[in-house]
Amino acid sequence: MTEIITKKLNDSAAARWTALLIVSFTMMCGYFITDVMAPLEDLLTKLPAEGGLGWTSDEYGFFSGAYGYINVFLLMLFFGGIILDKCGVRFTGTMSSALMLIGTLIKWYSLNDTFDGEIFGWPTQVALAALGFAIFGMGAEITGITITKIIAKWFTGHELALAMGLQVAMARIGTAVALACSLPFAKAWGNISAPVLLGAAFLCIGLLAYLVYCVMDSRLDKSNGATDGVPNEEEFHISDLRNIFANKGFWIIAILCVLFYSGVFPFLKFATKLMIYKYNVDPQLAGLIPAMLPFGTILLTPVFGTIYDRKGKGATLMIIGSAMLMLVHILFALPILNVWWFAIVIMIILGIAFSLVPSAMWPAVPKIIPLKQLGSAYAIIFYIQNIGLSMVPILIGEVIQSYSTIETSEGVTYDYTIPMLIFALFGVLALVMSLYLKSEDKKKGYGLELPNVKK
Repeated sequence: MTEIITKKLNDSAAARWTALLIVSFTMMCGYFITDVMAPLEDLLTKLPAEGGLGWTSDEYGFFSGAYGYINVFLLMLFFGGIILDKCGVRFTGTMSSALMLIGTLIKWYSLNDTFDGEIFGWPTQVALAALGFAIFGMGAEITGITITKIIAKWFTGHELALAMGLQVAMARIGTAVALACSLPFAKAWGNISAPVLLGAAFLCIGLLAYLVYCVMDSRLDKSNGATDGVPNEEEFHISDLRNIFANKGFWIIAILCVLFYSGVFPFLKFATKLMIYKYNVDPQLAGLIPAMLPFGTILLTPVFGTIYDRKGKGATLMIIGSAMLMLVHILFALPILNVWWFAIVIMIILGIAFSLVPSAMWPAVPKIIPLKQLGSAYAIIFYIQNIGLSMVPILIGEVIQSYSTIETSEGVTYDYTIPMLIFALFGVLALVMSLYLKSEDKKKGYGLELPNVKK
């Protein structure tokens, strides 16, 4: 009797790479909005007579940290992971993409009016902008865990780390465009909210793209004999959370994640102003130097992902990247070579670090956690990460306002030594956790040092 073998849709290279391209585009649009306000910090903190909005550094820090407020304090990211594992990628991704768009429109509206009064002690404009950013952040993080699970679903047994690396690379395109173009675009249109409106238009396109992916996902499930994202025999149960919480390797990766990303994303929120006041870069060009970081990861993350797929050494890649993060912020803190070319050199090193760790860290999670629990596992990691993304900008904003702001006869200037030492500490702790992870991998045999591609 001839055995009939049914080919799964993700066995087709063209199908899985097309799916990756579509969902990565949606995430790229989200990353544009995540960092669209970072180059505008100096403009935001100028007085209205100078074309700004008159925000203070701590108000900007409060706004920047708002990205994770709903995720952290209302546990929405945690619940988002449960929704993902219970309801599947089609429903969850569509919902979260719509939330990104709604939050962006609220943020755009808030920047178009001065408003009167205060809300919970913050100026109304700042509070509304923070609310919009918080709603956007909820949608963006749930979209992130959804897309990560989608990639694991399509690429397990194939080029998993490369696929995750390419998704990160496309996301960094959104970040790079935001950092490089936001301030010139705002000045060209004469309105600080113009880049936010542009981002809202991108998100509309991203939402439509995700709906196209949903059709492909339905076809994949039919070829796998599954319902929306979860094979029937592997349905997720709330009790499965116990297995995640009891996994030491999972917790090491989660803590490493929050430490590493706390040394990168919050830094980018303040990096443009750092370039202006420490490295004497023209404000019109200052956003281009931080933009080099995501542009570098666009090229390097897929390269390191391919190395992990073919050669392994995932834990080692995380160790090297964490050590480089520590070095970068120490160099930023030192009062040496306060010139633009040295800032570029340091940013290139940070770009390499920012490629090494994510290219190894995200593909490592499916080696520790089963697919049916993967959405919740990523959600918990993202939740812990959001604690850092929410609290660190507030901390840095307060430090800059209290300890780094210097009044002179020529105006206000800033000393970034203390903020950069705080970021360097995150690098030190990330290095400790990455070394611990490699040790644990040797004991438990997770396979983090082994290749991903099955021969």
